Amino acid sequence: MNWQNRLDDLRATYHVPGASLAILADGEIHEFASGVLHRGTGVEATPDSVYLLGSIAKVYTATLVMTLVDEGKLDLDAPVVSILPEFATADPEATKTITPRQLLSHTSGLTCDFMYDGGRGDDCLANYVQAAKGVTMDCPPGVAVSYSGVGYVTLGRIVEVLTGQTWDQALKERVFQPLGLTHSMTLPEEALSFRAAMSHLGEPGAYPDPAPAWDLIPRAAGPGARVIASAGDIVRLAKMHLDGGAGVLKPETVAAMQKREVDVPDKWTVSADGWGLGWTLYDWDGRFGYGHDGAAVGQYAYLRVIPDANIAIALTTNGGGARQLYSALFRELFDELAGVKMPEPFEPAEQPPTVDIGKFAGMYKREGVLITVTEDAHVSYEFVDGMAGLAPTIEADMVPISETVWAADGAGPSFSEGYMPVVFAELDGRDYCYIGMRAAPKVS
Repeated sequence: MNWQNRLDDLRATYHVPGASLAILADGEIHEFASGVLHRGTGVEATPDSVYLLGSIAKVYTATLVMTLVDEGKLDLDAPVVSILPEFATADPEATKTITPRQLLSHTSGLTCDFMYDGGRGDDCLANYVQAAKGVTMDCPPGVAVSYSGVGYVTLGRIVEVLTGQTWDQALKERVFQPLGLTHSMTLPEEALSFRAAMSHLGEPGAYPDPAPAWDLIPRAAGPGARVIASAGDIVRLAKMHLDGGAGVLKPETVAAMQKREVDVPDKWTVSADGWGLGWTLYDWDGRFGYGHDGAAVGQYAYLRVIPDANIAIALTTNGGGARQLYSALFRELFDELAGVKMPEPFEPAEQPPTVDIGKFAGMYKREGVLITVTEDAHVSYEFVDGMAGLAPTIEADMVPISETVWAADGAGPSFSEGYMPVVFAELDGRDYCYIGMRAAPKVS
């Protein structure tokens, strides 16, 4: 396959303004680019262009945290409050027990959609942790996966306390510099020295327009949501993990990060079968893989690694049908390079099973989000509280995949290639609804 031509063709098909692709195969990194970084200026995308990586930042923070474990500075199973006495949740008992291991594997019960601007100063993470004290938890610690941005900001603050540096500086000195990641950074002003991709927003089926701002994420969200990098540098980070730590981490630490900590009820939103320490874990027809997805506002990135084939692939994009581009391109690449068959897109069967929504109808609430499921299988996903007005309410009809897994139509490509997974689970004796990998408990 001519990888450049396929990137060009699929990028155009799915109306992605610009994209960069990096592939580690046969021990070499191949880098490609297509389209433009900014539809307003027409600046061309190049392999060394940098993009906002969104939640792929969590892999960087997890790697950074594990350097402290290797040095004996951090015990993953010690309570967070033993390191951060100021750490607190809305549940005093949970506060006493939550550990860094649970933060890394998204099993702490801490929520995700708590937006707080801790300011631009070096105290931004400390301010965030202080502000998050009273935030309602998604579920009790250790019960299940619930994707948590609050958890990763807390990990960033742990790094700061244990190193005496900002998270940004510690990441630079402990990860970027040892690996020679010259096109990786955390602060917007650092991106000015590079060809930086502009975010784009718009409706599916057409090229989107430049967003009103390049980056809408506060500095405090950095440990979970802001690393800025080239696709090639993402793959170089992955290569370190494939190479047993390459002097940054111990081989046994690299292996521990890939070990399954927990199964995932929602196996479709980010193709997750389980979660390790920072890594999303995949099982593709018996072939083990790991990686992570990332979504900034108007930029999307994807990283996948197949360790038994020594292959890593990263895709960075600046808007449009990025999820569809990822799905089509990676399906072809992994088939050709590793003989791996990725799962088919999440969608209902032509003849769906006859299932009654039954006991799952009702209201589900987590911090910032209200989910309403009606008895005629309609779902409403609304941002409330501090998230109110962030995006329009999603209204969608659902088709059953099974008794507990439903496909919501018309939700757009943010959650999957076409249908939004809605997953119901009973955890610790209580009913939950998963949308976007986040667990919302039933409230009525």
